[in-house]
Amino acid sequence: MVNRERMVKEFVELVRIDSLSLKEREMADRLTRKLEEMGYTVYEDEAGNKAAGNAGNLICSIKGEKNVSPILLMAHMDTVVPGIGKNPVVGDKLIKSDGTTILGGDDVAGIECILEALRVLKEDGIKHGDIQVVFTIAEEVGLLGAKYLDYDKIHAKYGFVMDDGGKIGHVANRAPSQDKIDITVKGKAAHAGVEPQKGISAIQIAADAISGMKLGRIDPETTANIGIISGGQATNIICDTVEIKAESRSRDENKLRTQTDHMRECFERAAKKFGGSVVFKAEQMYPSFHVVETDEICDILRKAADEVGIKLELEATGGGSDTNIINSKGIRAVDISVGMDKVHSVEEQIAIEDLVKAAQFLVAIIKNVQ
Repeated sequence: MVNRERMVKEFVELVRIDSLSLKEREMADRLTRKLEEMGYTVYEDEAGNKAAGNAGNLICSIKGEKNVSPILLMAHMDTVVPGIGKNPVVGDKLIKSDGTTILGGDDVAGIECILEALRVLKEDGIKHGDIQVVFTIAEEVGLLGAKYLDYDKIHAKYGFVMDDGGKIGHVANRAPSQDKIDITVKGKAAHAGVEPQKGISAIQIAADAISGMKLGRIDPETTANIGIISGGQATNIICDTVEIKAESRSRDENKLRTQTDHMRECFERAAKKFGGSVVFKAEQMYPSFHVVETDEICDILRKAADEVGIKLELEATGGGSDTNIINSKGIRAVDISVGMDKVHSVEEQIAIEDLVKAAQFLVAIIKNVQ
């Protein structure tokens, strides 16, 4: 049976560990010890070296007694900033950040659900199939751990990624691709007061391009955003260079290409209009995925939800996660809510009851794998 007191104690222990992206060494070592104390062997891959971090992904393969499909349980070890010196505040119902940092429930909540589920399987003598546990690095900075995971070690058929927010029972079975876009707009410097007519303003080119661009919510499946603009040296100099960072996302690959091409065309048109130039670079950060509701993995989720008395809600998300990468590797995977709330902010919190319920849901999922 899921142990509420144990979960709260361990959750608080883990969120206190500083574990920023690419600096997950202490977290990896602590989790390795915990898995080894359960009697399991942990393998650390070379993802840390490939991503220039100080730790790799942890892979723990657990042999089962039932002849059913092998499954993958996944959560990520890294957190966003401000994430140094986290001090969780535990109340009767909620665990909160103290307001100076994030809490770190993204994704310690997912890690804790997996650890507790493994303990419950042992303590309650629950028979199960083969389970592979993966704790990844650098999810928050481009899903690098999942991208560099040693897939030669992975033989799972289904993946359950414990890294979503919302109420318990929310499962993301659809998510978009994302294009990372970097733009450099080039103009020509000149004295802004003496001979501005000899200059070409990169800021003016960028402004013209963006003003005619479709941004925000493009359609139910597609979004786009200009996130960072930087450039200029002084008010008396016509700005000759502007650097822009942007993105486009869509759950439809054709729509993604159309949106990214539209953004490129807007910048190229504006550069030509004012006599400047532009370098537009787009890189796909991760692919979209869609696990259809008739898939076997969704049947497993429905049976598990019924068993623990929660409502299963299969929904689309606008965000990316390790789930995107796992699906692209041929493992049908979904992203499951662990109750995290107000993540990536100093107001982050999690309801203790949600944390416990998420672990119960995960145990039920493992029991219902066919």
